[in-house]
Amino acid sequence: MHAMEKTAEDADGGFNVGERLRLVRHQHGLSQRALAMKAGVTHSLVSLIEKNKVSPSVASLKKILESISYPLTDFFALTLPPVDQIFYRADELVPLSTGTLTLLQVGDAKSHSVQIFHEFYEPGADSGETMLQHDAEEGGVVVAGELELTVGSQTRILKKGDAYLFDSRLPHRYRNVGTERCEVVSACTPPYL
Repeated sequence: MHAMEKTAEDADGGFNVGERLRLVRHQHGLSQRALAMKAGVTHSLVSLIEKNKVSPSVASLKKILESISYPLTDFFALTLPPVDQIFYRADELVPLSTGTLTLLQVGDAKSHSVQIFHEFYEPGADSGETMLQHDAEEGGVVVAGELELTVGSQTRILKKGDAYLFDSRLPHRYRNVGTERCEVVSACTPPYL
C-alpha cells in the first residue's frame, strides 16, 4: 500500500475517515454543528463519523464534503502510482471507502477518462438511502454473491456472472440483500469519485 499521511492512518494501517473529516472541518474553521447544518445532515452523524463509530456511505460523505466545496478525490488523496503505470498489484489499488462497502480504485482516475473499481459489499451493505446520480455511464459484473441494483424505477437482484450498464444520471442504489459477501468489478466514465 502506498504511504498515507500519518494523521490519516488508524491502528491497523487503514484509512481513518473520522480523523480526515475532523482535519478538513478544522481547515474550514467549522464546528461539527456548523458543518452538519451546511451539509443538511444531523450533528450526531458528523460526530459519529469523526469518532469512527459509523462508516458513512459514499453518498453521505460526498454530500458533507460538497457543502464545503471539498472534492471527494482530495479527501482520499494518496500517493498515487505514476500515470504511465499499466499493471497494478492488489495492494496498489486505492481505497476510496472501507467498511461494509469497500471501493478499491485502479490507478489515478484524475489521469484517465475511465474509473475502474473492485468493489466488496458485506451482507447489509448499502450505497445509501439517498440515490446516487451523476453525469456519467457505469457498468459492472458481479463476480461473487448477489447485488440488488435499483436504477430509476427498476430493481433487480444480480448474481454471479450477471452484469449491468446504465446512464448514471438516472438515480441508482446498490445493496447487498444476501447473506454472503458480494464482489463486483465495475467501471465509470467519466470518473465520478
